[in-house]
Amino acid sequence: MTSTAIDPQALDEAAHWLMCLSEGEASEAEQAAWAAWRTSSVERERAWQRAELLLGKLGGLPPALAMSALDRPADPRRRAAIARLALMLAAVPAAWAGWKVSDEQAWMADYRSALGECRELSLADGTRVFLNTDSAIDVRYDAQQRFIRLLRGEILVHTAIDRQQPPRPLRVGTREGRMQALGTRFCVREQGGRTYLAVLEGAIRIEPANARPGAAQVVRAGEKTDFDAHSSRAPQAVDASISAWTQGMLLADRMRLEDFAAELARYRRGFIRCDPQIADLRVSGAFPLSDSQRSLNMLVATYPVVVKAHLNGYWLLLTTA
Repeated sequence: MTSTAIDPQALDEAAHWLMCLSEGEASEAEQAAWAAWRTSSVERERAWQRAELLLGKLGGLPPALAMSALDRPADPRRRAAIARLALMLAAVPAAWAGWKVSDEQAWMADYRSALGECRELSLADGTRVFLNTDSAIDVRYDAQQRFIRLLRGEILVHTAIDRQQPPRPLRVGTREGRMQALGTRFCVREQGGRTYLAVLEGAIRIEPANARPGAAQVVRAGEKTDFDAHSSRAPQAVDASISAWTQGMLLADRMRLEDFAAELARYRRGFIRCDPQIADLRVSGAFPLSDSQRSLNMLVATYPVVVKAHLNGYWLLLTTA
């Protein structure tokens, strides 16, 4: 995707269509109009590609803009929201370089998983690593350490005893810092500039990349935390079902519907959005990650939720009947 400037008018129109489609109420005629608009010029197609890039990186419209999208079309707040969104689209190239580097690193990684795939690896020392959907790691073993760098996504690590003498520590690194395993099984996920750690067995010592000296924290079995490059949060209790994805399942225990939609969306192409009016609906059950349509059918059969599909199923809205 080129980073050269795009006509502001095309970006404004792309922002308008994002608002319309995110509402989930676009008629067949409106969807046809969107398709005709998109293909009517190279500049409009470029604007829409940039809109899709922004949505993919942000995981959807920012809440403040999404709420404005629900107002009447003539509402001045909606017009202001579209203007703010158009400005965001214009600013995408400033951050594109960093995203592009990250994507290229993941593409050239030692091990990767495809969208919707859960992959199991056995490393040279017997350590087992599970890669969740759309994840990538590099592995570097030398005389001093066993090092796994999480480039994207989520992994579960089950450490093996190192037979080399003296035993080498096993460490996992992300952009936010490093974690050293103390004989353990643990999950690491990187998202939105934070690293999320859940310890299922043993313990982990975490060191944020830019933390002050002596700021390392030990997280023990049954605990979870998250951290950025400067500091970490106090540990909290973790639910053992956090690793259910290794068995191809999403276990929901009174999970907010909005969070459920975001989690399921990680395993399929396109977008799943939730009507803010039912975002706090609590969902429970065991849902298969390899078949998102089956999971959605189970949801609809159990809860007062309907799924409205747009753009041939690329854009789904969870809403009420």
